[in-house]
Amino acid sequence: MERAEKERWREAERSGAQCVNRGEEEEMEVCGFVPCTWRLCVLAVGCVLSGGLLALLLLWVPQWSVRWSCVPAPLHLASVLLLRTTDEFGRYFRVWVRILQVPGVDPLGLGVAAEGGEEGQDSCTKGLLDNTQSQQVRYFCLQSVVYVWSSGSQSFSRLTALDCGVPVRDFYSLHSTGLLPSVQQYRRLFYGINQIEVKVPSIPKLLVKEVLNPFYIFQVFSVILWSLDDYYYYASAILMMSLLSVCTSLYTVRKQYILLHDMVSAHNVVRCTVYRGSQDTEEILSTDLVPGDVIVIPTNGMMMPCDAALIGGTCIVNESMLTGESVPVTKTQLPLSPRGSSLNGALQEPLYDPEEHRRHTLFCGTQVIQTRYYSGESVRAVVIRTGFSTVKGQLVRSILYPKPSDFRLYRDAVRFLLGLVCVAAGGMAYSIYISASQGESVGRILVEALDIVTITVPPALPAAMTAGIVYAQHRLRQKGIFCTSPQRINTSGQINLVCFDKTGTLTDDGLDLWGIQRVAEQQVRACVCLFSPPEQEVAVAGQSHSPFLVAMASCHSLTRIEAHLTGDPLDIKMFEATGWVLEEPSPDETSNHDLIMPTVVRPAHPFPLETPSCQEQDPDIRELMERYEVGVLAQFPFSSCLQRMSVVTRVLGERRLRAYLKGAPETVVRLCRPETVPVDFWEVLDSYTRQGLRVIALAHRQLEPKFTWHRLHTTGREVIECEMEFLGLLMLQNKLKPQTVPVLAELHRAHIRTVMVTGDSMLTAVSETHVSVGPRPHPTRPNYHFAMSGRTFSIILEHFSDLLPKLLLCGTVYARMAPDQKTQLVEELQKVDYYVAMCGDGANDCGALKRAHTGISLSELEASVASPFTSRTPDISCVPHLIREGRAALVTSFCVFKFMALYSIIQYLCVLLLYSILSNMGDSQYLFIDIAIIMSLAFTMSLSPAWKELVPRRPPSSLLSPSLLLSVAGQILLALSFQTTAFLLAHTHACDSAQNETYPSNWLAGNLSEVAANGSTLLAGEDDGEEESHNIQNLQNTSLFFVSGCQYLTVALVFNRGPPFRQPLYTNYLFVLCILSSYCFLITTLLYPVPALQDFFQLVCIPMEWRLTLLGLIIANLILAFTLESVITDCRELWKRQCSNQKLHEPHADTHCPQMEVDGLPMQHSRYGCCCHSSQPPRARYQRLAQELLLDPDWPPHPSSKAKPPTCPESDTFQGQAPQTTPL
Repeated sequence: MERAEKERWREAERSGAQCVNRGEEEEMEVCGFVPCTWRLCVLAVGCVLSGGLLALLLLWVPQWSVRWSCVPAPLHLASVLLLRTTDEFGRYFRVWVRILQVPGVDPLGLGVAAEGGEEGQDSCTKGLLDNTQSQQVRYFCLQSVVYVWSSGSQSFSRLTALDCGVPVRDFYSLHSTGLLPSVQQYRRLFYGINQIEVKVPSIPKLLVKEVLNPFYIFQVFSVILWSLDDYYYYASAILMMSLLSVCTSLYTVRKQYILLHDMVSAHNVVRCTVYRGSQDTEEILSTDLVPGDVIVIPTNGMMMPCDAALIGGTCIVNESMLTGESVPVTKTQLPLSPRGSSLNGALQEPLYDPEEHRRHTLFCGTQVIQTRYYSGESVRAVVIRTGFSTVKGQLVRSILYPKPSDFRLYRDAVRFLLGLVCVAAGGMAYSIYISASQGESVGRILVEALDIVTITVPPALPAAMTAGIVYAQHRLRQKGIFCTSPQRINTSGQINLVCFDKTGTLTDDGLDLWGIQRVAEQQVRACVCLFSPPEQEVAVAGQSHSPFLVAMASCHSLTRIEAHLTGDPLDIKMFEATGWVLEEPSPDETSNHDLIMPTVVRPAHPFPLETPSCQEQDPDIRELMERYEVGVLAQFPFSSCLQRMSVVTRVLGERRLRAYLKGAPETVVRLCRPETVPVDFWEVLDSYTRQGLRVIALAHRQLEPKFTWHRLHTTGREVIECEMEFLGLLMLQNKLKPQTVPVLAELHRAHIRTVMVTGDSMLTAVSETHVSVGPRPHPTRPNYHFAMSGRTFSIILEHFSDLLPKLLLCGTVYARMAPDQKTQLVEELQKVDYYVAMCGDGANDCGALKRAHTGISLSELEASVASPFTSRTPDISCVPHLIREGRAALVTSFCVFKFMALYSIIQYLCVLLLYSILSNMGDSQYLFIDIAIIMSLAFTMSLSPAWKELVPRRPPSSLLSPSLLLSVAGQILLALSFQTTAFLLAHTHACDSAQNETYPSNWLAGNLSEVAANGSTLLAGEDDGEEESHNIQNLQNTSLFFVSGCQYLTVALVFNRGPPFRQPLYTNYLFVLCILSSYCFLITTLLYPVPALQDFFQLVCIPMEWRLTLLGLIIANLILAFTLESVITDCRELWKRQCSNQKLHEPHADTHCPQMEVDGLPMQHSRYGCCCHSSQPPRARYQRLAQELLLDPDWPPHPSSKAKPPTCPESDTFQGQAPQTTPL
């Protein structure tokens, strides 16, 4: 009956489940439930009878609490929702459906302010707000995101604002005059206050949340159990340590909350001016802003309290908080594109998208440094998102609600702990059998059985493993690498592929002008157009006002901040080469440019213009006419997707406007008239890009008289950027940073693949690859690499997805990649089981940096939300540092885990042996072992720093790998052997010492408790006439105390290996000090007993010959443990050496493409012709593909011909690619 009911629940959930955030990263399935009274009553009774344990279980497993207390229901009737993420983690969330009483169901309804109708609309909306017949809106909130029920689609969806599905034209026609107060009040009912509210939890609340953690619940259970067993000292010590741990955790968590609160509170409450109609303004607090408000950006700038689309003026913005890029960015107003038409003839409006229009969007948390405005008009922006819906709000959410780490170590740790629980179950059964056969009381049997669980599962394991991460984070901070996601440090130890951005990462930010090559003017008028010879100087006599020079001086986004020229380094270098000056005139000087206030560029040393001579001409007019000034009236900023930018200018004294275009040569050529493009364009471009030069193409166009300044702001860039006249090429040299070549060489020696992902041209990137890596010919097979452009990558991804994994294995250069394509590349590499690192400057790489396993942003900031790691060192030398520290942290985690597991098993075996004679360890013995030995070693073995160089080997990523399991199993068997030997010898010695007693042979059955106790009393030389309640003082207990105590030290020494991932053991001074002091204490106490210590540890005085016997067992255990670990650890490398008949870490002879360099040898042949490990294919998908490609005779594909694109594009879809070749 119960099984049938469960099946009915599952079927109801499956039939009623819906999907929210479909296709997004936070995609979830949602099922509806309603509470059931009788189920709630049964659960309440169960919680009382279980002493609250059932309530804790339901708190930890929310899906059980919902299914056990509720019944399935349709979503439109449900009051409780169960959500499950569709990713690999499958996390569950339980939320309650809330009801909102509002006068309407459309969050953006009730209209906006319009000219001439404010009063009527205001009274209408006030009437709606005061209407008692309000409607109910069902919604729920999960992780600071609101989901609203839609009656039309019968589903829940994320509450959106003006950031989704709004035509660009509507920002000017519907949203440019602001909102009425009543409309703002209505929208605030849905969107709430505009505040990224990071509440700092109170200490009692944090305390309750921390104490309810399963780890601390287990600690409380253990302390209660030990107290019942009269282990008061030990229980008190563990209780004090737990309280210290709780206090430390509370302090750390609360400090993080305070830091995060302070970070976001800078813009939470500021005063801003909003429009109330076309002319009226009102000053309000930023917390009152709602989507649709029109805010005024002041002249001196402001900290943006929301995301807003710019609809008037220009802003200079510092976005370093978001991207880590310290160069200010110019934001212009939203462009109005002409109405397009779809295939069926219907009008198709371009829709606003914050990512696509990020050059026209002001993001929350960014600092507007200054504004550019036009005479009589203010800089305005329409609020599109508020609160946690903003870009900064989403980043804060990612910090508050981090995604679980998908690393094999943590999954295997849980499985290993479950295995220890199974071992504990076996020990409990053995303990119950022994105690029951000896006639122990039921309470005593229960306490001893449960004590086995507290011994087997180490309570200090989480804290010990966290210590290694904390130490690694501290060492990274000393190297200038800051981490916002500490759990990714271990993941970085498995990195086997690193993607690098080119400009600013592999090469210097600064560019040197190499030269220019103009189009020969005398050839433009002829039928054939050619380039003129290359030039080194830009401003030459006679060409001071040439279109090429004006394009260089005006086509940029530079600005002056505090009299300093700031902007993109390429723009600065290009502008400085012209010798011109940039001015941003005051309002009094705008009369020369039709009352507008543009940026003006002019020659530093102007040449007189040819003007008609007139004796009666006014001197001021003559001086004005002799000046050559170019005013920049409009700017279409650079877009990584479009790979171009343009400006519209006007020369002083002229009526016609001119447009100048700058961008990638392939893109610019496509927008130029074919007759203006030189016939040798591709050959010249090919020659420059093969030299590794960065090539920029320039073009211009004289606009028709119909284009005026007012019309420019209603014209899309597509109308301006067409029918251009090609001007020439600008070549800049982007030199490699000094650290690039040695760092790449170090990564290659470590068999870590390196991939270049850049927005630069193909041949330039290939040339830089040759310079930085150098050709690596192979004696037997060609060493080939693939290079592809972003357009090719998108086509293969969409139409040839089965071919893409094969190309990724040998892909080394990815050129002309847009930001979203970089993210897609990282995702595709992860799908073939690469551990991917991404290193970039954070400007256009944010998506890839966050998507990669390890993202490193080169920034001057201590922390950037653009990536998990931020390096203050402006070069890629941080990458090997991070990988080394990641490997060291990962190996440390394995060492600590193995040590804590062996500690539990050693103590588990010791206790089981003592249980066989109805004995146990003493209170002080437990205290000494757990505090003085285990805690000190567990927290000091993590202090070993990383090894000084990267090696081709990578540490294992799984606790369940054969070598680790064999190591743990071997040490367990060794510990069991020596403990059993010591126990049997002690038992025999005790029997021989008691000559007046007769002992049966079956001592393991537990029939010798009284005899053993008597024997130990005789050896102790005292009989106090009262039997110990735990029978602690006996020879077996004393022998196992010394043997097991030294075994803890032995496994700590054995597991704490140094090279090739960590520094040698002797460099960890604290760990060595703890080991030596513990060894000295135990051996000194064994050989030279002190009565006071004997009484404290409840030991018996044993003869000297027995002490020497125990010392021999300890030394033999130490030697055999080291020998066993060395054989197990090195057998894999020895097997490789025997199979491949080569030196250790030497690249294999079949290495002919990049993936063969990763992980050493995916397929190795011995000298006898056999293939080693052929029966077990590699686990990683890229390694299996590599083996398949080795046997594929048609791989790599060889091009049958080389085809150059035509000189002039024949269609709009032609991209103007340079000639590409497959082999490099």
